[in-house]
Amino acid sequence: MALHPNPIISEDIKFILSAGLPWEEFRDKTILISGANGFLPAYLVFSLMALEETLGIPCKVIALLRNQQRGESRFSHLLSRPDFTLLARDVSIPFSVNEKIDFIIHAASQASPKYYGADPVGTLSANVSGTLNLLKLGSENGASRFLYFSSSEVYGQLSEEKIPTKETDFGFVDPTQVRACYAESKRMGENIAVSWMHQYSLPALIVRPFHTYGPGMALDDGRVYADFIADIVANRDIKLNSDGSAIRAFCYIADASVAFFTVLLKGEPGQAYNVGNRNGESSILQLANLLTGMYPEKNLTVIRFESQEAGYIKSVVSKIVPDTEKIRKLGWNASFNLEKGFDRTIKSYA
Repeated sequence: MALHPNPIISEDIKFILSAGLPWEEFRDKTILISGANGFLPAYLVFSLMALEETLGIPCKVIALLRNQQRGESRFSHLLSRPDFTLLARDVSIPFSVNEKIDFIIHAASQASPKYYGADPVGTLSANVSGTLNLLKLGSENGASRFLYFSSSEVYGQLSEEKIPTKETDFGFVDPTQVRACYAESKRMGENIAVSWMHQYSLPALIVRPFHTYGPGMALDDGRVYADFIADIVANRDIKLNSDGSAIRAFCYIADASVAFFTVLLKGEPGQAYNVGNRNGESSILQLANLLTGMYPEKNLTVIRFESQEAGYIKSVVSKIVPDTEKIRKLGWNASFNLEKGFDRTIKSYA
């Protein structure tokens, strides 16, 4: 049973929907997902649209996005379905929807660091104005739940004793630095969500994804692991534009998707949950060496030199790893290690 034209993504959807979650909550409901063209929310669209075929649970999805043409390309296999709607809007500008919305997932955001210097105002607008607009829409519709996609960037620069990082650990972010447009606006978006819940009683939940990868990533995304995947797919040596010492925790998209649905369906309103894979911890250099070593037949090497793309502002955070105890108490655990996850990702581009 192919749930998506890409066989790797189809397998991932089956994995996601095999999670023991209360999927019945979505029966005959309408779910609006902002930023649907994005890598993370697209997987949520694919999974919800497969609910009826796999579990006999019909629902409707409204995929809110800015670029109609890109949306038609990414969701081409869904366009003929009456339970799927593409809605081209800028989430930062108020809009209305002519039907009842039961769940809202706000994932519209310019998450790639290449935008932080090139378009800081556009970066922060979706996280602040967009959040306000969608919360208002949720209240008008009496939505059951609102899920806000925040980011691990909200933690800022942390001391060593706060790594792995709990949801209550916060470090320094300098709001006078342009790069803070993302972290500070994500922080503000979180407070907007909980403040709205406090004042207007719309149940709001927050997820803070750490570094997530998988099929469907834009290989020109600008993040280093996307560059690495692009190099492997194109049979190019990996060019490392730093000393590679920064440490990150990498989580495969299918695991992350289960986590997002877990928080939406089982999380406590007003709370934030880390989404990441403690077992996916790696330095950037170690990841580059792992990937080249996974495909010895390609005879690729890692080339190290200093360079910086125009508009890209480097992170000052040297290490960020999540403490996932809080979401694990909801029953979630990561299943894919680095080798399996990156192998699936690279094969999806074949």
